[in-house]
Amino acid sequence: MGVDLAGSVKRKTGLAILDGLLNCRYFTVYTDEDIIKIALEEKPEVIVIDAPLSIPRGRKDINDRNGPHFRACDVELRKMGIKFFPITLGPIRMLTERGIKLSKKLSSIGFRVIESYPGGVQDVLKIPRKKNIKGLIDGLKRLGIKGCMDDMNDHEADAATIAYLGFLFVKGLAVPLGDPDEGLLYLPKKLIQS
Repeated sequence: MGVDLAGSVKRKTGLAILDGLLNCRYFTVYTDEDIIKIALEEKPEVIVIDAPLSIPRGRKDINDRNGPHFRACDVELRKMGIKFFPITLGPIRMLTERGIKLSKKLSSIGFRVIESYPGGVQDVLKIPRKKNIKGLIDGLKRLGIKGCMDDMNDHEADAATIAYLGFLFVKGLAVPLGDPDEGLLYLPKKLIQS
C-alpha cells in the first residue's frame, strides 16, 4: 500500500493498493483514520509512506532550529542528484510530524511501515514526475501496473509509484538509503546497478 501523505487533513492524501499481479486500486482520502481503516481492510504486506518518518540525528524535535537539517538518507539523495524538500522547511515539518505519528499508529497495530519518496522512485525508474501527470500515468502503465486510469490525480499517481516500490521491497528489489538508527528511505534496487 502506498500513501502519498498530505501535511494536513484538509488536503488530499493519495492511497494506492497494489497486489502481486500489479493490479492497482487508488483512492483519495483525508484523515489518518481513513488510511488506517483501508489498511485494516486490505492487510498489505508493507505500507510505504511518502513523508519523512524520522528527524535528523542531533535534533531534539522537528521544530528545533539548531540541529542538522538533513538525515543520512537525505544526504544520499542529494549526492544522487534527486531533488527534494528538506524536512526542516515549514510545510515539510508539518508533514514529518504527521508521518511519524501515522507510522507509529500503523506499526502499533502490526503493519510494516517504510519510507519512500515518489520523486526519487520516478527518477530512478526514469518515468516523469507528477508535474507531467499524463507522462507519469503512462510510465506507471509501462512498469506493468494495471488499473491506472487517465483520471488519476497526482496524489494517487504518487501513491501508485510508492506502492510499486512496496512491491519491489517485498521482492527484495528495493535498497535502503541512510542510517538504520536514524531512519531509512527506500528506492528501487536498479539504482545500484546504474
